[in-house]
Amino acid sequence: MSLTLGLTGMDPATETALKAAFVEANARLGGRWSLLPDAEAGHVIVDMDSMYGPMSWLRLHASGRQVIGLTSAPRTQTDFRLGRPFDVAQLVELLVAVARAEGIELQAEREDSGAPAPAATAPVVAAPAAPAPAPAAAEPAPVQAPEAEAEPAPVEAAAPAPAVPPVPGPMPLREAAAAPSGDAKARPAMPATPAADTLAAWLQPGALAGQVRYRRSSGPTLLIDASADTWYGPTPLKPITAYFEGKVDRSDFEPLDADAWARDIASAGERQPLSRLRWLGGLLAGGGALLPGLDPQDRFQLFKWPQTEREYPRHFRIATQMMKGPATVAEIAQASGVPESDVADFVNANLATGFAAPVSEVPPPSEDAPKARGGLLGRLRNR
Repeated sequence: MSLTLGLTGMDPATETALKAAFVEANARLGGRWSLLPDAEAGHVIVDMDSMYGPMSWLRLHASGRQVIGLTSAPRTQTDFRLGRPFDVAQLVELLVAVARAEGIELQAEREDSGAPAPAATAPVVAAPAAPAPAPAAAEPAPVQAPEAEAEPAPVEAAAPAPAVPPVPGPMPLREAAAAPSGDAKARPAMPATPAADTLAAWLQPGALAGQVRYRRSSGPTLLIDASADTWYGPTPLKPITAYFEGKVDRSDFEPLDADAWARDIASAGERQPLSRLRWLGGLLAGGGALLPGLDPQDRFQLFKWPQTEREYPRHFRIATQMMKGPATVAEIAQASGVPESDVADFVNANLATGFAAPVSEVPPPSEDAPKARGGLLGRLRNR
């Protein structure tokens, strides 16, 4: 079986860097791979961080192609992942992993001696994800993501975040980090804070300190490392949606010492970014409506592509529309073919994580506005 690789959905600089890395990585693998145009390749690397990358993924996925997502995000919905920034060693591991998935074992030559290196026992940079769901039926709009729910892909470890000093109680949600350009202006991302004494409020930066355990009489345990802004727990989110209901006190979080923490996380699965739980809290906060303080006539826009969850397949279509420009909930719903309640929940979730913001259109200056008189004579006349 031939091993062929293509590149698409990326800027020229990224494509040039990838091609250079591929040449060296392929040489270490004995030239077993071939670089072809994306229309002819069996596996295609797509820049999922670019505006057009997700649409390229939809097109390739609908045609049954294997997609490798190039992304700085810790997770991706593609079949394989290549982390950004990348290097030759990462690309070697990726090509070995993809070949192994095709039933072909490759060995990379050692960079110093040229001798074959032992084959990796497990891929580090990329690993096959759970099969992506089948695409929805064709519609007048571009190819859309599936409506049937599928199991989420494994979550990769996120890099620890800087420690945040504790504060007495829950803090308000963050403001958007990005603002649009042109005649538009971003307003604060979330005008309303989570309800006091809820899990969503306690998950905000600075509300908790150290390593704590949160659990209920039934359901999975959440192990939260507030200092690293990460958590351990189940990969699917829907089993813990009930945790965001009802009152939660500080005493419900059990502090753990180093030994207890190490013992608990040993069987708790992969480390995940705490922003994923904040996203879920925002998603559930409005119950199908925009949060208080937001107007249905407000226009919203995504300024960075979010990590869409496989448990919520409609979100891919919503995100695609919101990346195109500011729009109201009704406009987004009509363009994506998704109910307004789902759009409102998605907007709330991405306001909570800073990926979206309300946008106000700034009117152009009036042509009839009087021109200010400059210079000394002008100032004297204005006295």
